[in-house]
Amino acid sequence: MDFLRPGSWEEALAAKAEHPTAVPIAGGTDVMVEINFDHRRPEYLLDLNRIGELSDWEVGEETVRLGASVPYTQIMEHLRAELPGLALASHTVASPQIRNRGGVGGNLGTASPAGDAHPALLAAGAEVEVESVRGSRRIPIDDFYTGVKRNALAADELIRAVHIKKAEGPQQFSKVGTRNAMVIAVCAFGLALHPSSRTVRTGIGSAAPTPVRAKAAEEFLNAALEEGRFWDNGKIITPSVAKQFADLCAAACNPIDDVRGTASYRRHAVGIMARRTLTWTWESYRGTAATEGAA
Repeated sequence: MDFLRPGSWEEALAAKAEHPTAVPIAGGTDVMVEINFDHRRPEYLLDLNRIGELSDWEVGEETVRLGASVPYTQIMEHLRAELPGLALASHTVASPQIRNRGGVGGNLGTASPAGDAHPALLAAGAEVEVESVRGSRRIPIDDFYTGVKRNALAADELIRAVHIKKAEGPQQFSKVGTRNAMVIAVCAFGLALHPSSRTVRTGIGSAAPTPVRAKAAEEFLNAALEEGRFWDNGKIITPSVAKQFADLCAAACNPIDDVRGTASYRRHAVGIMARRTLTWTWESYRGTAATEGAA
């Protein structure tokens, strides 16, 4: 196994173009596990740690541009207001040591359905900025996951950044694991309210071959909220609406039985998390709306 260590982004792109099978490594929290357990033996490792710009972020008027290697710790400490769903998900990643090294780019590159960042990125409607010597493009997060641990990157492309809309409404993330730390998700769920478009987006992790959205559940809830004028009157969401939303979220899953949990348990847990996160986010929205109305 050869170790490539470019000193700049341009050198990294050139190295990836010359060696398309090279596996990028920054935090290494996914790649090194696979190598250590002999699950993977790449011909080349492409070390991106000398490329400082990958650890930078920029808060714009409407979006946050998050470098691929920004550690989870930095998201938790500095971007909680702008990216609350992703900050909550970052809290659940492994241990403090790993949160200090791992970043969203690694989750996206590995594309494991159990990656903690995926539900939050799906719920927020992120875009992945990728680049090669041929040029750059943005991939909508809905189009990024193409199969089990597969993504839409071309062989010569690298992830440069993630563009995420700043939260305009409450967001939540929930995860089921066999313990509270250092655990791969049995299943996970993210939800984000988008008041300006009067829509709700979801993200489900570790309950299908890829991270997925519960689109039928979103369509049902969006219609129910609009029909009942919930966005305007700030009413409590009725139990029947919450239950139907939860049932549709569970139905969006396509899980497997494995050592961490059964398929039936995963469906059940996703339904519970969907109902709870909907309750939490809507109560937060109602509280904010009441405060703004009083002002």
